[in-house]
Amino acid sequence: MDLITPEFGLVFWTGISFLILLFILRKFAWTPILNSVNDREDNIKKALQEADKARQEMENLNASNEQLLKDARAERDVLMKEAREIKDKIIADAKEEAKEVTSKLIENAQASIEQEKQAALAELKKQVADLSIGIAETVIKKELTSKEDQLKLVDGILKDVTLN
Repeated sequence: MDLITPEFGLVFWTGISFLILLFILRKFAWTPILNSVNDREDNIKKALQEADKARQEMENLNASNEQLLKDARAERDVLMKEAREIKDKIIADAKEEAKEVTSKLIENAQASIEQEKQAALAELKKQVADLSIGIAETVIKKELTSKEDQLKLVDGILKDVTLN
């Protein structure tokens, strides 16, 4: 077998062709390729920076949202406390008013009962007095026939009676 030996002319022209191809590629292809790679790298860096900036803004928004939630909860707690205080005050006022109304009703009822009692006692005294006078009249008519006995009895009764 014969080994293939490279010829000097073929190697020379292949090398020259390769160098010309490198020169043409460098002049027309490498610069645009490298520019597009550099542009892509810049775009990626900008996108990463913008993503970092967006992440930072999201963190800030989350922090401010958390603060807003804390403030809203604190305000809600204050409002609930005030509402409870108002409710308790209204209930206390209603209880006090109910006690006052009940007291007045009881006082009025007691006064009315006292008036009715006094009226009943006065009526009873009147009836007892009328009955006593009727009985006394009957007894006196039968027992005291003389005028002198009647005067003694009237004087004795007047001395014993005390006016109310």
